[in-house]
Amino acid sequence: MDARGTFALGPDGQGGGAAAPARAAGCAGCRDGQSFPVDFSMAFQPIIEPAGARVFAYEALVRGPVGTGAGEILAVVDETNRYAFDQRCRVRAIELAARLGVADQGAFVSINFMPNAIYRPELCIRTTLETARRERFPTENIIFEFTEDQQIREPERIRMILRAYREMGFRTAIDDFGAGYAGLNLLADFQPDFIKIDMGLIRGIDHDRTRRAIVSGIVLVCQRLGVRVIAEGIETAAEYRCLADLGIDLFQGYFFARPAFEVLPVPLMPAPDIA
Repeated sequence: MDARGTFALGPDGQGGGAAAPARAAGCAGCRDGQSFPVDFSMAFQPIIEPAGARVFAYEALVRGPVGTGAGEILAVVDETNRYAFDQRCRVRAIELAARLGVADQGAFVSINFMPNAIYRPELCIRTTLETARRERFPTENIIFEFTEDQQIREPERIRMILRAYREMGFRTAIDDFGAGYAGLNLLADFQPDFIKIDMGLIRGIDHDRTRRAIVSGIVLVCQRLGVRVIAEGIETAAEYRCLADLGIDLFQGYFFARPAFEVLPVPLMPAPDIA
């Protein structure tokens, strides 16, 4: 969980490096539809594209049933109910996104998962696909983010997941890029549709030449690979102007809008030429 209340679990709900019994439990969860004992819902935070004067995507963030913080929900999650929790997160995010008209705006909904999961995409994604069909929410408007702040122990499994997601019509993103173990090595092995630069590299970038040099290099590499860059955690106009000058065109952070419970917040939309 980060400061925004994001909680990313594996697509099968199992933690990294799970033993063989966990694999069996995950498959049983697919078949039996285990329940999660606590109710929860989602808040949404926009990712904006100033050049198009539009919201590009909304990230779904876990919240308590009346909008309270994620902590009380995450405290209940353990190895016996993680699969059910993960499935409920996906279902709730898609149901709300459909009800709120995210796809009608031409926007995406972004949902998190962990990379080191014990996971068979073609089986464990079924609930997500069924929910999208039921809610008439297009799968091509769903982004799955995985975070690099967990060490990736099975690179080939990640490639398999990304390939399967693309074949199913989903988009993929590396979250918190620059915060974790692998850094640019991730881009050598995995080419997602998006990366989200970690807020630790964003904070105070307008007066930090080292951070500007690092982010500028990331942007150049991603441009050559055809990967779009999202800057997250922006809190000031100066940070935004600096990042726009560096060639980034997708932005997320409190400067534009805070997460809003079960509604789509209206973000501050700076003029594209503000930088």
